[in-house]
Amino acid sequence: MEANPTLDQLQVFLAVADTGSFSAASRQLNRAQSVISYTIGNLETQLDVALFERSGARQPKLTEAGKAMLSDARRIVADLQVMRARAKSLKQGLEAEVSVAISVMVPTHAVVDVLREFREMFPSVGLRLNVGELGTVMDMVLSDQASIGIGGALLQHDDALLAEKIGHSFMMPVASAEHPLARIARPLTVADVREEVQLVVTDASGRTRGRDFNVLSYKTWRVSDMATKLDLVRGGLGWGGIPASLVRQDLLEGRLVHLKLDAYEQGEYPLYAIRKHSNPPGPAVAWMLEAFSSRLSRCPSRQDFVAMMADEALPLQQAAE
Repeated sequence: MEANPTLDQLQVFLAVADTGSFSAASRQLNRAQSVISYTIGNLETQLDVALFERSGARQPKLTEAGKAMLSDARRIVADLQVMRARAKSLKQGLEAEVSVAISVMVPTHAVVDVLREFREMFPSVGLRLNVGELGTVMDMVLSDQASIGIGGALLQHDDALLAEKIGHSFMMPVASAEHPLARIARPLTVADVREEVQLVVTDASGRTRGRDFNVLSYKTWRVSDMATKLDLVRGGLGWGGIPASLVRQDLLEGRLVHLKLDAYEQGEYPLYAIRKHSNPPGPAVAWMLEAFSSRLSRCPSRQDFVAMMADEALPLQQAAE
């Protein structure tokens, strides 16, 4: 009987292909480089194909056969992770603690509603909650700092993750009612905002380093988190995009103004339930995933949100008059 490739050989193959070198793979796997080379050599012998071109190149380059085998290796490793996860789930009881990372884009009322029900359903289960910006949620799940992530930005594909779209949110460009932009009685153009300070959140995960989203002003102030950004916008120190759920009350009570700025992309921001294949959900986590999915799938669109805001603001305006 012919010897079959082992899971270890396939994982080493993927590490070399993903990192681009035998030395980088050895550092990632914490093994000697000679062991990495020996493992790849044995795998090539078993498959009877050359996976990497080594001659004349400083870094190993996948052969055509290697490229074809790469997708097979990823599928096999992923299937084995699912099998292990299923076995782990079958013998797993109720969790002692649930750790969850939640994006600032997830509507606050949905978070509060889910966690209120969670406390009633699982009174003995502890909770560790982290709120993050941009790629932070994805990083926390990958590093096992969180069992699951809700929201997040899937800026890079990762075979270790299982991600399911469960809803959406959106950003709204806003400014204080006293800000100069709020006093312009017409739709704004890029020229109107170029010289005004725009407040921008820095991605602590580093996944968006060198990339800016919806940055239109020449002058930018960069802050570490969304809460600080919102406080500065409220204080009239600049304008910026804020998750709609965070500014709802400010807009209703007139502290903030929605800027009609066509150049600012206000499309839907997808929200995901994220977990690792190798970390199957226990009963409490499975309930939480379903609860978030149920609520976030009913989130209003931007158009519906604006219409609701107009309907809710009318009684306040009439009372003020």
